[in-house]
Amino acid sequence: MTKVMNVGIMGCGNISKSYLSLAPLFRGIKIVAVADVVAAAAEERAKEFNVSALTPDGLLAAPNIDIIVNLTIPAAHYEVSRKALEAGKHVFSEKPYVLSVEEGLKLAALAREKGLRIGSAPDTILGGTHQYARHLIDRGEVGRITSGLCGVMSHGMESWHPNPGFFFLAGGGPMLDLGPYYVSNLVQLLGPVKRVSGFTSMATNTRTVTAEPNKGKVIPVETPTNIHATLEFAQGAVITLITSWDVWEHGMEPMALFGTEGTIHIPDPNMFGGEIRVMRTASDDRKVTTVEQWEHPLSKPNHGASSANYRCAGLTDMAQAIVAGRPHRCNGDFALHVIDIMTGILRAGEEGRVVEMQTTCERFAPLGPDEARALLAEG
Repeated sequence: MTKVMNVGIMGCGNISKSYLSLAPLFRGIKIVAVADVVAAAAEERAKEFNVSALTPDGLLAAPNIDIIVNLTIPAAHYEVSRKALEAGKHVFSEKPYVLSVEEGLKLAALAREKGLRIGSAPDTILGGTHQYARHLIDRGEVGRITSGLCGVMSHGMESWHPNPGFFFLAGGGPMLDLGPYYVSNLVQLLGPVKRVSGFTSMATNTRTVTAEPNKGKVIPVETPTNIHATLEFAQGAVITLITSWDVWEHGMEPMALFGTEGTIHIPDPNMFGGEIRVMRTASDDRKVTTVEQWEHPLSKPNHGASSANYRCAGLTDMAQAIVAGRPHRCNGDFALHVIDIMTGILRAGEEGRVVEMQTTCERFAPLGPDEARALLAEG
């Protein structure tokens, strides 16, 4: 029988609903309490999901909590995670993990000192589709990856998010908000990055919210909203990544990686599932064909007719890894390298230079179908 680790959620904003509603799908974790600086927000979530509502200090001090899930705003991630580690709790943070390499190094040192684990979203890259894409790349389906083109573009968060202001402040913007999905997937597919370059811009200094309850409110924009980056990987590939909230419409696909023997098209890494398409030079007609994927539990639609959402997979993998004494996948070193890449891109745009990475990481172990089933309450 799998040992269950008790989880407390710090921060009861929009994303907390996903964690609370999806946690019962998984084996080895149980969310028992929530906290927020706004007491009413914690009380509302607690009532909705039948868990305890605590103050932030109360959650940190609770003796029955093993892991704190940090769902606060990005600007608070470092301080909240630091306090959780100081309180003797393992930490799993929503992305972005931290806002600087320096913050991440401090947390890593503290975790080592305390004998604790750090994990971070995104865990969408554990989805069956992205793990199968890795399987195809690793077996040389399209040869050695030499280049690629990836992008996530829209007109921002103000049209749907109930409180979008923080997305446009320091620690926000499309690179630090949506970039983690793309950069994390690239690193788990190809390995660490050596250096980056980038250009950044900002279309407007303000945005007008069009979603309730703040419809009509004008909010400031204090971070780049259009970023065009180039990433040089240690294995030799050079990848272009665009993240922008200044685009109304486009025809670009999420991820296309070009190899010496073909091309692989990978779906949105903000989702666990999707369609993989491949063109192989070895085929007679060289047509792009849809790949038949393996039966992987973390790519089965469970969020509408065609969407797979298994957030808490990374948290569960960490909890089970703590019990088993093995490495976990969405770990602090991996997350810190992703932060190094993204902040390096922003610094490259600001300073007009190529930026060398300060960190590196290992590719974590693949998550095949059998390993994924072990994460689920009903494997």
